[in-house]
Amino acid sequence: MVPILGSNMSQTLKCRTQHPMNSTLMKSLSHKPKNIPFIRCYAKKSGDVAKIMASATPTAAPITFGFRNLLETFTVDVHRAENRPLNVPLIAPFTIATSRLDKVENVAIRVELSNGAVGWGEAPILPFVTAEDQTTAMAKASEACAFLRRCPALTLGSMLGEIAAILPGHQFASVRAGVEMAIIDAVANSIRVPLWRLFGGASNTITTDITIPIVSPAEAAELAFKYYKEGFKTLKLKVGKNLNVDIEVLQAIRVAHPECHFILDANEGYNSEEAVEVLEKLHDMGLTPVLFEQPVHRDDWDGLRYVSNIARERYGVYVAADESCRSIDDVYKIAEGNLLDVINIKLAKVGVMGALEIIEKAKVAGLDLMIGGMVETRLAMGFAGQLAAGIGCFKFIDLDTPLLLADDPVLEGYEVSGATYKFTNARGHGGFLHWDNIAEY
Repeated sequence: MVPILGSNMSQTLKCRTQHPMNSTLMKSLSHKPKNIPFIRCYAKKSGDVAKIMASATPTAAPITFGFRNLLETFTVDVHRAENRPLNVPLIAPFTIATSRLDKVENVAIRVELSNGAVGWGEAPILPFVTAEDQTTAMAKASEACAFLRRCPALTLGSMLGEIAAILPGHQFASVRAGVEMAIIDAVANSIRVPLWRLFGGASNTITTDITIPIVSPAEAAELAFKYYKEGFKTLKLKVGKNLNVDIEVLQAIRVAHPECHFILDANEGYNSEEAVEVLEKLHDMGLTPVLFEQPVHRDDWDGLRYVSNIARERYGVYVAADESCRSIDDVYKIAEGNLLDVINIKLAKVGVMGALEIIEKAKVAGLDLMIGGMVETRLAMGFAGQLAAGIGCFKFIDLDTPLLLADDPVLEGYEVSGATYKFTNARGHGGFLHWDNIAEY
């Protein structure tokens, strides 16, 4: 048998660290609902080790591995941790209502445990959306990696709690997400479990939409026809800079891809009256979106409620909060105020642990869920996709940005067939970078 929990297997299963960060984290998790897939516990006793080891093989039946239980029981001993710039060209500039991106300038994180298991993470940078630029992200990732290299072995929960203290809040959420990804991926590699099983095992596939940025009507039609031939059934359209041009773009797309569903994403670009006007004009033309994402400024809560009520009652359209939902406090505000219908969760906004907390609250509140990204490679997108597949509770999936890149620096990882991503039984994330050649990108 292979010792799936590393050389400290017996200690791993018994460890209950008394570290203060761990006690705080565990206290918050102790109140979670028991029916959430990713927090089910299957390895509470050392006698269950055989079950975990058997199910870690590629031929085993799907099983939930109890991520919450690993927070308490798995001891993480970091041998090496480092970060490097991850720069990748785009096929074309990516323009939204609030910014334009000409190339991806993210940060890659690599964590190696003392048992030899390696984990990969990525901090995506999108100016004016993420709080960090690449320079800041590199500096903070280096700080976190230096901590990991010098800290003693800790339970997974304690280590993630320490990272949250070093990289707090929305200010460093993207870097925190990247470091959390790398640590969790390394742990999943240690126990020989793919991430989609670690997070619940609901499915090993997802189907994503694909984004058309702000372009001319002719360019939008060309992209829509291209995506039609590739099998994409849902198009996400960036709008919010010019209301009349947005309408022209939507008309052009409908001609090129007459059967598509579409999502509008204004990225805070409209005021509430403009957002309602867009819905009215589209309705008159027989064009009804399945979702209207962040129609107004993130702090315009009254505007969100106003647009959401009209969209729901007049047109049967859901409204989603993206930029307006950057913390668990925002989720409480949305739920308690019945402000809208859908929350878009992005790991780069709230981190991995923050995303899991928000998922629980949103499900209890009856809110629908969307998962999205900034502009990531298949490294971070694969992590988010496996989380979404494993938990299986997302109504809208917007994990398309690797398809917009001119190059793919990630080796192996998930399989792509049009709009469908398939996750294999490879351990952890399944994808990796050629670390010594990363500067070429």
